Amino acid sequence: MKTIRIIAAAVAAASLAIASTAAFAQEIKIGFNGDLSASPSAQSGQAAVLGMQAAISDINTAGGVLGKKLTLVVRDDVSQPPKSIQNMTDLIDNEGVVTVFGPTNSGNAMAWKHIVNQKKIPVINNVSAGTDITKPISPGADNYMFRVSMVDREQISALMAYVKKNSAESKKVGFMSETTGYGQGGLRDMKDVAQAQGITPVDIEQFGVGDTDMTSQLNKLKAAGADTVIIWAQGTPIAQVMRSMEKINYYPRVLSSWAADNITFYDAAGKTLAEKPLFLRTVSENRTPAQDKLFARVGSQLKAPSSFSFALHGYDSVLLLAQAMKQANSTDGSAIRVALENLNSPVQGLLKTYNKPFSKTNHEALLAKDFVWVHWKDGKLLPYSDALIASLTPADYKQ
Repeated sequence: MKTIRIIAAAVAAASLAIASTAAFAQEIKIGFNGDLSASPSAQSGQAAVLGMQAAISDINTAGGVLGKKLTLVVRDDVSQPPKSIQNMTDLIDNEGVVTVFGPTNSGNAMAWKHIVNQKKIPVINNVSAGTDITKPISPGADNYMFRVSMVDREQISALMAYVKKNSAESKKVGFMSETTGYGQGGLRDMKDVAQAQGITPVDIEQFGVGDTDMTSQLNKLKAAGADTVIIWAQGTPIAQVMRSMEKINYYPRVLSSWAADNITFYDAAGKTLAEKPLFLRTVSENRTPAQDKLFARVGSQLKAPSSFSFALHGYDSVLLLAQAMKQANSTDGSAIRVALENLNSPVQGLLKTYNKPFSKTNHEALLAKDFVWVHWKDGKLLPYSDALIASLTPADYKQ
């Protein structure tokens, strides 16, 4: 009798193990690797994860992908490249994810993009905007880096188009950038795009990310006659530039990077100064009904309402992956990449309908024509338009 009980227990244990293995086989793991705790941009990573989780829930409720459920494995890289590299190898080699999303910081993507290209694991970046992230490792090489987010060069092409068309009021333009990798990447893009659009800056000034007094640089721009200044920096430094403008009573037209949407910018600048810059985002606070539905689900969990755009990026990026896996009928990285580069069915996202958003040579789902001009008004990120903006067409966004 005792022998029978032992055998029965063994069979039960084996059955449980088989059932567990079968359940595991019904999952498709995807990963997120980005800053969730360490820097001001962590709120962007947190929002992207919330959007991804919402999309995964909707997809799984509808039956999953290829008959399997999606599951998300999240890693915090605390804004540090070494940690981000470690997370990436862990997600790919130990967790077995088929795709990775993130990161929050452009520099971290540049630190490990060679890894995912070697291992043939697609990445869909849904937060960071550095232009070089989605460039192939070498000309013509298979490229596993995709993006559903803002792109520095696309933003800059729109800002320069505005300056070009606003020649009556923007006779002399100056550039300002912080000395971080983010600022220097933006400055390179500003110089390149300005040249492509026939714009010559009267002065270029730089400042440290922790500087609080930029009056010296601004006085040089003022002396050069700059009536328009494009600032490429993170949120708090842009605010410090605005406060320095106030000190010397110098208020040129200000165009800035989308980092001005961060609540840290608004808090540091104060209401009056925060309302001066114009910039671009993927969405304003005038949301569509579908966007409002997602906001109702995740809004209370956001550190700041201004980070909601990243929840939309997260949501749409998962939809695009799901469609690619269905089209490829596979979770193989190479097959997913090929499918992403030639999606044969439109994907109805929350930001737009994606109709062949990627190709072999273009891995950017959102371009300048998809962006929204915004400014702060009474504590909200509201759309901005004038006759000049209304007249801009894709042909104006020369790069």
